[in-house]
Amino acid sequence: MNGTFLVWAPLIPLPLLLALFVLGLAGCGLSLWHRARGGLLRLAALTVLVLALANPSLVEEQRQPIKDVAVIIVDQSPSQNIGERRARAEQALATLQQTLAKYQDLEVRIVRTADARSAEGAAIEETRLLEAVTRATADVPRRRVAGAVLITDGQVHDVAEGLPQLRDFGPVHALLTGEHNEGDRRLTVVQAPNFGLVDKPVTFTVRVEDLPGAGGGDATVTLRQDGEAPRPLRVPVGQDVPLTFTLTHGGLNVFELAVEAGPQELTLANNRAAIVVNGVRDRLRVLLVSGEPHAGERTWRNLLKADPSVDLVHFTILRPPEKQDGTPIRELSLIAFPTRELFEMKLDEFDLIIFDRYRRRGVLPNAYLANIADYVEKGGALLEASGPSFATPLSVYRTPLGTVLPAEPTGEVLEQPFTPTVTDLGKRHPVTAGLTDAADGVGPWGRWFRQIDVAPTRGSVVMSGAGGRPLLVLDRVGEGRVAQLSSDQIWLWSRGFEGGGPQAELLRRLAHWLMKEPELEENDLKARVDGNRISVTRRSLEPDPRAIQVTSPGDVASDLRLEDQGDGTATGSLVAGEPGIWRISDGQRTALAVVGAVNPPELRDVRTSHQPLAPVTKATGGGTYWLADGTPDVRRTRPDRDGAGRGWLGLRANADYVVTGVSQVPLLPALAVLLLALGLLLLAWRREGR
Repeated sequence: MNGTFLVWAPLIPLPLLLALFVLGLAGCGLSLWHRARGGLLRLAALTVLVLALANPSLVEEQRQPIKDVAVIIVDQSPSQNIGERRARAEQALATLQQTLAKYQDLEVRIVRTADARSAEGAAIEETRLLEAVTRATADVPRRRVAGAVLITDGQVHDVAEGLPQLRDFGPVHALLTGEHNEGDRRLTVVQAPNFGLVDKPVTFTVRVEDLPGAGGGDATVTLRQDGEAPRPLRVPVGQDVPLTFTLTHGGLNVFELAVEAGPQELTLANNRAAIVVNGVRDRLRVLLVSGEPHAGERTWRNLLKADPSVDLVHFTILRPPEKQDGTPIRELSLIAFPTRELFEMKLDEFDLIIFDRYRRRGVLPNAYLANIADYVEKGGALLEASGPSFATPLSVYRTPLGTVLPAEPTGEVLEQPFTPTVTDLGKRHPVTAGLTDAADGVGPWGRWFRQIDVAPTRGSVVMSGAGGRPLLVLDRVGEGRVAQLSSDQIWLWSRGFEGGGPQAELLRRLAHWLMKEPELEENDLKARVDGNRISVTRRSLEPDPRAIQVTSPGDVASDLRLEDQGDGTATGSLVAGEPGIWRISDGQRTALAVVGAVNPPELRDVRTSHQPLAPVTKATGGGTYWLADGTPDVRRTRPDRDGAGRGWLGLRANADYVVTGVSQVPLLPALAVLLLALGLLLLAWRREGR
């Protein structure tokens, strides 16, 4: 392929050449006006000289054609899995490849978007085809681009930001894979809070729609909270419906919603939704009862007062029992303490009750102590920190509270130094796990000097003291929880004695475990989502080698092996292959993992439509075709012609090339031009001389 053309390379600047030509032309014109002899010969000589100074050349280029580039984008997003869409897309791709292979001047690039069936499928929340087009042609000049063909269902979500990048791109065509006039039912979460107060109602709004706009009638929405039994609700179709529920615990509360199939259905994937609400406690109310003033009393008070979310009610019994002054107990306080209000009327309002070195004195009748035991049975939390009186007949264990305490006093008080030790069981319990990395459970902590000897009757011993005797015992009683600390000298750590110890972390964990903080459950199964990766953690007091079962949103079950970490947890992870609610179960406990957005754009509308891509096809001169009606023909068109027509799509033929060689031949050789000009001037002079 060669090209020949004329080029001009003036020997003097072009403005000067034009000026000389104009002056010479004026002189010749004046001579002709006066009908002087030799005027035409002078004009001919002037023309020859000007042409010689203009230096015309004939240039011949050796050209090598460059192939144009056409891009075919195959949409493999989740909505393409509906019906025959994926099969039609593959058939259309094969037909286009066969047709375009006939054009030797065309390079075809095929790009497939992230596959919804791959391990990364759950991360697909949008279909971004124009972004794929831009990336595929980033290394191609616009003059070489023939155009693009998008094989898709039309639901594309990057039109607004991608369209400006397609200027001078060539025609972009859309081959739609679905059916005409499709319909679908979808469930949309219109509004949902991210946080809510525990034991308080939260409201979120949902909407059931029958597309393409049919309304009226009711639909049944099934709601399941934290994997419990489902509850059916009747809601009107086409209206925003507020639903109110109570958060039952702190941490993540998962609400699963599903609506029954509609009169027309493309997929049930958008008939389900999940809402995750983080439950937080408004104010924690703690009742601290100190049996007598002592050095460690302020440790409890400082710990509880340091947390601004804690409302603390604290009272201390000031008169020791050995002081006998005859004053009735009811008259010892300047202001009558509201014992009846606290221990009978408003006892259930407290989240935690702490007895610190309490002994029987008659201040709190057994009826009130029985109320506290009943409070624990019904879900309350009790922490008992024992002092020397716990080993005496005045022990609180000899009251109705003894029915909920997990350890019985032996009557011995050990007055000897010891370092608190985390037991083997304590290394797996979330209250004490990780307090020390030492194999023997002893950290670089200060010593304590007093311990009340107790004999556990139930519960878990997570710390031991002098001679390996139980120091901290945890137990579940009914629906509530109890902790028993058989020493009153944790305050030595808070004072930094011999380097102190982790009293702040230990007491914080202890209080939160008692108040049923989900993160401190000793036997639990949790799932955390990071993108499309699900991380599973099982906590147990005993190693559990069993695999857990993972069920996908499409009800496909598989096993996942967890690796024991030696601290009471076993962990594992998997990559989610589709968005939605994943269910993880070990046979006793169930955890839910919500992968993807609440209302992902990919599932917002799964009907095949030409409307999202209409601005693209119009701006680039492309066309829209339904594969249900057949695959259109392909033509190569000139850049100045239409790029689409009835039953055919066009790809621009740019005819671009690179120059591999150039030859240049002067049209007016210098010697010949000089002789011609001199000859003409001599003839003109001779003509004028006659």
